[in-house]
Amino acid sequence: MFALNFAYKDPRVPWYAKLLIVLLVGYAISPIDLIPDFIPVFGYLDDLVLIPLGVAVAIRMIPPNVMEEARLKAESLQTKPENWLAAIIIVSVWVLMLGWLLWLILLHSGLYRD
Repeated sequence: MFALNFAYKDPRVPWYAKLLIVLLVGYAISPIDLIPDFIPVFGYLDDLVLIPLGVAVAIRMIPPNVMEEARLKAESLQTKPENWLAAIIIVSVWVLMLGWLLWLILLHSGLYRD
């Protein structure tokens, strides 16, 4: 994942690969899953399938020379990089979802009137 972070910052990487990397990192660190983790077997299956599949697709989208440079940078890394963009996206999605849910609850409970 660190190599993808370095590749993301490289201007030679196409925009669609950068978008996939942001979505992938956001999904990996997000507490929101397609299938909740408390469901036996299937809860972790989406993480075991989607994240490696997304990484494989992202690596194929990145030019080989850029990916090799990113891997070398990641191997020499001493501390973890911070990804504020992914954090902002995740928090924004949570706020929008909670706002929408609150609006639906108020609308259907009769407390909200136009």
